[in-house]
Amino acid sequence: MNDTTSLSYTLAHLLHDLTGIKSLSAENLSLYWPGFVTTIQLTFISLILGLCLALAFALIRAMRVPFVHRPVAVFTYLFRSTPLLIQLYLIYYGLGQIQTDSQLWHTLIGSPFWLAITAFMLNTAAYTTEIIYGAIKTTPKGEIEAAHAYGMSPRKTMFRIVLPNAFRRALPAYGNEVIFMLHATAIASVVTLTDITGAAIQVLFNTYDGFTPFVTAAVFYMVLSFALQALFRRLERKLLIHTQPASA
Repeated sequence: MNDTTSLSYTLAHLLHDLTGIKSLSAENLSLYWPGFVTTIQLTFISLILGLCLALAFALIRAMRVPFVHRPVAVFTYLFRSTPLLIQLYLIYYGLGQIQTDSQLWHTLIGSPFWLAITAFMLNTAAYTTEIIYGAIKTTPKGEIEAAHAYGMSPRKTMFRIVLPNAFRRALPAYGNEVIFMLHATAIASVVTLTDITGAAIQVLFNTYDGFTPFVTAAVFYMVLSFALQALFRRLERKLLIHTQPASA
């Protein structure tokens, strides 16, 4: 191969690589904004609903409510033992295929968005239940004995002493769950939702560039992840300050 042929070969590859810049045009980048909004909605709605459900389930397990705490344990076991993608498919092709004339059903429950929310909510609820329940179980006995000595009933002890301290201990683990749920929403594109990953797929189809769109999507996820990590680090410093050694 002479120098001219080698130079032509190199330039051809360089031009081929530069075609990926089309993926960063204003038109293509604008496709990410709706996906960015959808990802935030999926993440935070799922987390809020899942946390409320997990709190109730953790209390049921901790207080061993008759006839209920065992089904809750089975629920957490099943959802932590199966992949989230399979759960999403089962809910999407299960609830989503129910035939009804109710417009309310198709709008609020049968839509892909709310079916995805349901799958994500149940999944994060299962993991968060175990996180909170584990934090409740590790409550030092001295704290409970002190509350009883102060005259608190078991219910007041749970809600005023055990649960607030359990939340503090569970915060680092729950922060990891929040990041995991953010990343897990990337599978929403398989049920026709245009999240950040779905937007990257659209750009891929528009430009036939299979690399740059997903690097761009990764940057969006990294920005959101760093923001969430900074938020939880700040919360941990504020809520766990009493666990830090006193400065000299």
